[in-house]
Amino acid sequence: ILFLFLAVLIREMQPYGTLVCSNVHTEAVQAALAKYKERKMPMPSKRRSVLVHSSVETYTPPDTSSASEDEGSLRRQGRITSTPFQSHSNVEPWLNRVIQGSSTSSSASSTSSHPGGKPAAASSTATATTAATVLADLMAHIQLDNHSAPPDVTTGLVEHLHHERPQVASVRGVPRGYNSSILETGDGVPVNSRVSSKIQHIIVKQERSIDSLQQPDPNQPKPEGNQVNVLKGEPVGVVTNWPPSLLAALQRWGTTQPKAPCLTALDTTGKAVYTLTYGKLWSRSLKLAYTLLNKLTSRNEPLLKPGDRVALVFPNSDPVMFMVAFYGCLLAELIPVPIEVPLTRKDAGSQQIGFLLGSCGVTLALTTDACQKGLPKAQTGEVVTFKGWPRLIWFVIDGKHLAKPTKDWHPQLRDASAEIAYIEYKTSKEGSTVGITISHASMLAHCHALTQACGYSEGNVMNRMHVISIPYALMKVNPLSWIQKVCSYKARVAVVKSRDMHWSLLAQRDQRDVSLSSLRMLIVADGANPWSISSCDAFLNVFQSRGLRPEVICPCASSSEALTVAIRRPPELGGPPPGKAVLSMNCLSYGVIRVDTEEKLSVLTVQDVGQIMPGANVCVVKVDGTPYLCKADEVGEICVNSGTTGMAYFGLLGITKNVFEVCFSLCMTATGVPVSDQPFTRTGLLGFVGPDYLVFVVGKLDGLITVSGRRHNADDVVATALAVEPMKFVYRGRIAVFSVTVLHDDRIVLVAEQRPDASEEDSFQWMSRVLQAIDSIHQVGVYCLALVPANTLPKAPLGGIHISETKQRFLEGALHPCNVLMCPHTCVTNLPKPRQKQPDVGPASMIVGNLVAGKRIAQASGRDVTQLEDNDQARKFLYLADVLQWRAQTTPDHPLFLLLNSKGTVASTASCMQLHKRAERVAAALMEKGRLNVGDHVALVYPPGVDLIATFYGCLYAGCIPITVRPPHPQNLATTLPTVKMIVEVSKSACILTTQVITKLLKSKEAAAAVDIKTWPTILDTDDMPKKKLANIFRPTSPDMLAYLDFSVSTTGILAGVKMSHAATSALCRSIKLQCELYPSRQIAICLDPYCGLGFALWCLCSVYSGHQSILVPPLELESNVSLWLSAVSQYKVRVTFCSYSVMEMCTKGLGTQTDMLRRCDSSVSFYGRTLCFMLVCWVFLSFSFTRVFQDSAEECGAARHFSFLPGEDFVDLLGTAGPDPTTVYVDMRALRHDRVRLVERGSPHSLPLMESGKILPGVKVIIAHTETKGPLGDSHLGEIWVSSPHNATGYYTVYGEEALHADHFTARLSFGDTQTIWARTGYLGFLRRTELTDASGERHDALYVVGSLDETLELRGMRYHPIDIETSVIRAHKSIAECAVFTWTNLLVVVVELEGSEQEALDLVALVTNVVLEEHYLIVGVVVIVDPGVIPINSRGEKQRMHLRDGFLADQLDPIYVAYNM
Repeated sequence: ILFLFLAVLIREMQPYGTLVCSNVHTEAVQAALAKYKERKMPMPSKRRSVLVHSSVETYTPPDTSSASEDEGSLRRQGRITSTPFQSHSNVEPWLNRVIQGSSTSSSASSTSSHPGGKPAAASSTATATTAATVLADLMAHIQLDNHSAPPDVTTGLVEHLHHERPQVASVRGVPRGYNSSILETGDGVPVNSRVSSKIQHIIVKQERSIDSLQQPDPNQPKPEGNQVNVLKGEPVGVVTNWPPSLLAALQRWGTTQPKAPCLTALDTTGKAVYTLTYGKLWSRSLKLAYTLLNKLTSRNEPLLKPGDRVALVFPNSDPVMFMVAFYGCLLAELIPVPIEVPLTRKDAGSQQIGFLLGSCGVTLALTTDACQKGLPKAQTGEVVTFKGWPRLIWFVIDGKHLAKPTKDWHPQLRDASAEIAYIEYKTSKEGSTVGITISHASMLAHCHALTQACGYSEGNVMNRMHVISIPYALMKVNPLSWIQKVCSYKARVAVVKSRDMHWSLLAQRDQRDVSLSSLRMLIVADGANPWSISSCDAFLNVFQSRGLRPEVICPCASSSEALTVAIRRPPELGGPPPGKAVLSMNCLSYGVIRVDTEEKLSVLTVQDVGQIMPGANVCVVKVDGTPYLCKADEVGEICVNSGTTGMAYFGLLGITKNVFEVCFSLCMTATGVPVSDQPFTRTGLLGFVGPDYLVFVVGKLDGLITVSGRRHNADDVVATALAVEPMKFVYRGRIAVFSVTVLHDDRIVLVAEQRPDASEEDSFQWMSRVLQAIDSIHQVGVYCLALVPANTLPKAPLGGIHISETKQRFLEGALHPCNVLMCPHTCVTNLPKPRQKQPDVGPASMIVGNLVAGKRIAQASGRDVTQLEDNDQARKFLYLADVLQWRAQTTPDHPLFLLLNSKGTVASTASCMQLHKRAERVAAALMEKGRLNVGDHVALVYPPGVDLIATFYGCLYAGCIPITVRPPHPQNLATTLPTVKMIVEVSKSACILTTQVITKLLKSKEAAAAVDIKTWPTILDTDDMPKKKLANIFRPTSPDMLAYLDFSVSTTGILAGVKMSHAATSALCRSIKLQCELYPSRQIAICLDPYCGLGFALWCLCSVYSGHQSILVPPLELESNVSLWLSAVSQYKVRVTFCSYSVMEMCTKGLGTQTDMLRRCDSSVSFYGRTLCFMLVCWVFLSFSFTRVFQDSAEECGAARHFSFLPGEDFVDLLGTAGPDPTTVYVDMRALRHDRVRLVERGSPHSLPLMESGKILPGVKVIIAHTETKGPLGDSHLGEIWVSSPHNATGYYTVYGEEALHADHFTARLSFGDTQTIWARTGYLGFLRRTELTDASGERHDALYVVGSLDETLELRGMRYHPIDIETSVIRAHKSIAECAVFTWTNLLVVVVELEGSEQEALDLVALVTNVVLEEHYLIVGVVVIVDPGVIPINSRGEKQRMHLRDGFLADQLDPIYVAYNM
């Protein structure tokens, strides 16, 4: 048989064996690990349900003997005693010392650790005592920004659909219900010992890794030798009677020697089931060629014509039919495209194969009857169309389906030409599949070169060579079968892989009568892989006593593009002695060859792959950049110029030129002569040329991983991992190593299949030891190490791991690992330098700098209230109580409030007179039953409704100070009732007004379990009050007297009570009235909570002052009827509506898919006004989504408006009907981290969209001040928003636990410039921009953009980060992430994500979260916490309570699905 076909078959066959590890390498790894002291690492916290994805019984052991050729067997490792080579005159002197001869009768080779390797993480969990000690030591040096604070009173009403959000704990400082075993840090923050100990270990590791970040090594090795010239092989000899083509040779032996055996196929028992003779091969190929060209028709036209491509789909266990199909296509002048048999519609890499078939125009697939029956079928009985494949016609080539050719039909046997003979596919490490075209001339030249290189006589090659094909299934059952067949058939040549030799060693003890003395050449097909030397040497040591001669072993190197590149010649053919090289792995990672002593652990021992093929020219070129020739001591890519290489990548002209047409005409040698004017072909092999023109290969380009400028081979990493006691925990042949690009550099990822009987702790210890071994041996960190359940990694067609598919699943979050260990701290060494703040720059210097740069000072003001003319009759009243009495007298029946229930019907109403009468009754009850005095504080504990409004004005009538409090949740008293208790106590309320139902709840047994119910103040039930007229309505003596207290909780968990005077209350109502043009004839819809801030002002104040009717929609009702608010807007045709972002989110998620249905319904949603006001700031993505979903229902695109509400100061600005449309700018997030504002174009990298907060309210002045120096800033700076307005609050009544920090909150003054004006600090960061837009008065519009809360910002690496930016990136990382929250603990970033999906997806999120935060924010995540939906606490304003979440995490109260501690 033609040896070319055998070579093609060998390259197409995927390896099936497992990775081979020598004992020497294992010892080297253990020696490297012994250098590490035993360190304890925090194990991941995992729920029991996630420990095992399914029961052990459901697992079937994977194919432990399967591995892909790209994985290779475990490499090399070990030292081999050898004799020196004789130096060659053209080789550098140093190379003679590096390259040494070897009789290949030595022990196995080794890769081990460098003594100076960096320490990596160890395993297991620290004890509580150690944790406490470490914690105490750390706290002595770290000042934590943790402060005790009371709970959030607004939590729990607006929740995610279908998920119950938790109410926050009563007090952040000492949460109720916490375990008594918690530790407490120096500032009172509760810390669970188990959680804190793990975090402390990470902090220590992080500090060590930061201190030892890899810097560019000034002493890194550089090549020093001379430039190597092109190496020319021996000339091709002249052979008499050489056939003009392969088909001519087949015709010769098929007609002259028809009974000579050509190919013998074996079954799984080792018996010969069929022997194909040359006569049968010729006759069957003729029949197939005739049938393909003449019997297959489509619409009375031939289906195929010469030059068409045909797919060959045959199992590797049936080489006979494959051979017939191959030569039948050649005889028909068709181009065969061999592919593996697809097993399912979702085979790994199948879609890329389909793309190749489609690009080749394949419409016909040849197969056997047995194979066709095994293919998946559709309901019609036809073979299914596989994903990504073109529609194929399947043709069975068994004898009964072939037609006998007519006597006048003869195939045209042309001489070998440059036309395409066949297409061989290749899959790159990225997963893309290309087709390599091989010409007829290349096939013939390849046979000629192999004949000469292997010493075949004319009577052997292309003349009755008998091939015995041993199938993959037989090798699995009997690894010694190939040796038995060599012995029984007296074979002279055997072609094997290194893993075949390894597995035969394990079975050779049972066979003592075998003899390999007949072998003249034992060709090691994967001899180019460095690990093959260990298999060769071990095999020789065992079988040398059974007739195997050392010179018989002949490693070779080949690639799909260049076919056979080099092969070792036996001595009788004039080949030089075999050689080996002991090389420094550290130098190899820099692409430099350096000799190393065998005593060193970190060495790579490789064997030669012989000399280059006859008639070929070989050179070694640089891997990166322009293909310049390498120096003698430099590793590069081997390139070949020969007539035996492939021609091109089919249909891909661009990359064909870069691979098959590498030109060196512009490259000069040292003497100034052009290297060559002939094109060379890249082989994808990395190596160098040694003495005696021997070729050494140290790796493949496809397995190359470049980390921080150093090159590592994926197979090297696999070898090291397998040396760490793998058999107990993972399957040896089921390990994949690849790289992912994170933060502009490759990161190493190792994935292995875990044995189902391996315990959690044992697996984690193995993972940590693997990290240590790789770090020590290769001086490179592993970014992620993941263990997956058995039989879950995608397989290549012949059982090996499909690397590119595994990588794709990892990046998509579809790998579903059962254990994950991330180590970004040691791997990511290219982070930007931390920001160094300049403390000497004062406020005056910043102002001068802004003026010099032409920047205006960032300040703006609204319209002057005193100059505004309007018909506001309420202006003559100083107090809201007077306004209500006036309206009750002048317009008693005018409706003020209309409350809707969840069904959309009116639950209650209130006119001016009704509200006045009810307020009088409340005031009378306070005076008579409560016996309260003027100035006493009264807590109003009511659900959203008219009763809350009436009791508020009743308190004003009685001269009491009202405090609105959210009632406790009946199903969650343990969490919500302490919040109510805390507000009542902190506000020093003398009385509680509430309903009869809530009264019973406050005094119930369930309440007694949560709080001390005996300490409640007087509780008055207002449901059945007597109709009594108040004798005297209280009138304040001064407008500066206190009107009410506004208690709220910030997003950082601080409970604060703000004092609002009567003057500020009236000024606030007038500003809103003027900006929104609110009049008695207008209706507005409000879907906000009425307990604090803006919601309280709109519910209780504005309608009474302006006289407009308010349609009240409690946000809690949207949980049972998500369309309630929008239906109210449509039904009542309101022009102005107010809502929160949480309401928008509920509508967007709940109604986003129902807009068509809503439009078809009679009560379709439509917007009749121009103003739709959104509460809160910075959620521009949500407002975009909302307007995009409901834009078809809006009359105008400008219906969406935005306003800024800042707690404590109520309003800053608001978009009204007279203001310009809101603008959106895009700012550079990287500049924001440095408190700079740089505008960029939409779609720019790292751009962040910000929507302006609207036009500044009348009477309001705004300035942007520096957060530390308190000096004014320019409009290109990010700073704190300061406000001066008539409706500013007069101060804090109390800030629980934070009084000292907020002493100047309402009385701040600038440190430079206008130092007289008193400002209120909002606590929000933002900036001002003067736009080209004009308002109704013709003035240029100053737009205020709010970026985020100052208290929430994270100070990391000297830069300021906003949690919402990081959280937005994390939510985009995976479809199963429902919500996210981030916070810091000391200098550690913690990311909590809610998993909306199967718990099996939990561990997929760890790597994705770490990746996206690194890529977009240049931050390393310290801890990733996966929790159930609804765990992240969110208050009624839609704000995440991150500090409460942090306290719950540290106290180990989150019940997480998985907690990953990134080392």
